[in-house]
Amino acid sequence: MRYLASTKNIAGCVGGLLGLGLHFVDVGGAYWLGVVAALYAAGALAAPPEKVRLVPPQPAEEAEALLRGLDALVARVRGLGNRMPAEAVERLDRIAEVLCGLLARPAELSAYPDTLHAVARIAGADLPLTVQAFLNMPWWYAVTRRVASEPSATEQLLTQLDLLEQESRRIAEEFYDADSRRQSDHTRYLRDRARRDEK
Repeated sequence: MRYLASTKNIAGCVGGLLGLGLHFVDVGGAYWLGVVAALYAAGALAAPPEKVRLVPPQPAEEAEALLRGLDALVARVRGLGNRMPAEAVERLDRIAEVLCGLLARPAELSAYPDTLHAVARIAGADLPLTVQAFLNMPWWYAVTRRVASEPSATEQLLTQLDLLEQESRRIAEEFYDADSRRQSDHTRYLRDRARRDEK
């Protein structure tokens, strides 16, 4: 359907109509159908390509997709039973709670592109990668195996989740600071109004 309205199809149709016109004035003879097809193809090939318009996803759509991904990740981890350490599941829950709170406000989040990018990076890449890297190893290896003097995979998982939780909380605190400022401004406004009313 998109091709029917394209510049290439319109130019091809003009060429094809020109071919039909030539047939009616008796140019092309028995090969008129080939002439029409050739002129259509020439018009379609000569036409400029369609302009590509890249439309970035709307904040609400991006937030919804990230929320679905987070929910799926948490549900998957909980469905694994004892495959993930209980401490890791608790940390994951806390991170998801912070991120979901931010993603539940896509309109306000879109006003802070850096914040939205940071949330998307954690929810869409860092957190799934952290969990998947751990789950790719057998549980017995992840719990006990150490490479040289490095921490075990379980210890590294907990460290990574701690770092992601700290980053998530820092991002959330910066985001909610605006709410706190608005609340303070409103309190000042109400006090000023009360003073004016007393006079």
